[in-house]
Amino acid sequence: MKASRLVAVVIGAGLLAGAATAQELTGTLKKIKDTGSVTLGVRDSSIPFSYLDDKQSYQGYSIDLCLRTVTAIQKQLGLTALNVKMNPVTSSTRIPLMANGTVDLECGSTTNNLERQKQVAFAPTTFVTANRLLAKKSANITKLDDMKGKTLVSTAGTANLKQVTALNAERKLGMNILAAKDHAEGFLMVETGRAVAFAMDDILLSSLAASSKSPNDYAITKESLSVEPYGIMMRRGDEPFKKAVDSAIIKLMKSGEINKIYAKWFQSPIPPKGVNLSIPMSEQLKAVIANPTDSGDPATYAAVPPTQKK
Repeated sequence: MKASRLVAVVIGAGLLAGAATAQELTGTLKKIKDTGSVTLGVRDSSIPFSYLDDKQSYQGYSIDLCLRTVTAIQKQLGLTALNVKMNPVTSSTRIPLMANGTVDLECGSTTNNLERQKQVAFAPTTFVTANRLLAKKSANITKLDDMKGKTLVSTAGTANLKQVTALNAERKLGMNILAAKDHAEGFLMVETGRAVAFAMDDILLSSLAASSKSPNDYAITKESLSVEPYGIMMRRGDEPFKKAVDSAIIKLMKSGEINKIYAKWFQSPIPPKGVNLSIPMSEQLKAVIANPTDSGDPATYAAVPPTQKK
């Protein structure tokens, strides 16, 4: 596990001190004020949300949103500078490291669902995707039932792995299901033939395929197994901090700034290879931006058909 590797940056040194909060600080806001630092949980291979580029620098859509949020919190606390630490997390470690106080905001590709809301809290949804399968075109996998008796991989600690495991039993598919340590390993297992298909959020599958050696070798199923709303994750029960984070995200939505950030990561060349994913904003995300919500109920998002590049 790489959770011990920290990358720190200092932001907003030009902000004026003295913007005192109206009431006594508690929880995460007090921790940030007292220490002058905030720790972001980041991912190594969740392209284009949170990943390491060729210079070993963390980049991505979720990281940009988190950094904008941190700047807003810094201003609220009246800090002249704020040390931002990047702490790597995985699908398996992100919730435990949030719960034990190691990270303050998780800036990756984490689905907000009702089960997770029992352990952690989420900011308003900033992306909506779906659980699908990626396989080589030569395998002719168009739906989950085509995987009967075959080897399927998904990432450890994800809702995707839990779902396909349940469907495997429910539909009596007899699949051999493997758990990859991260998304990069899951794709590699399909690339090298150790698995026939990779079950994951379609946006992550599209990004991995587009960044691979032979992008045209892969296809993503049209069958959607679930709706997956992404949100920045934080500790549960810390209402003042959640209010500050929510306010920052909603401001990005209402100002239209989130549209520029989206275009940067989904409709422009991105590091390290300069690949343009060319994925238009889905109708689901447009609806969320117009009416921000932190709902973990998939029905909130399922009513609007997604727009995905196939």
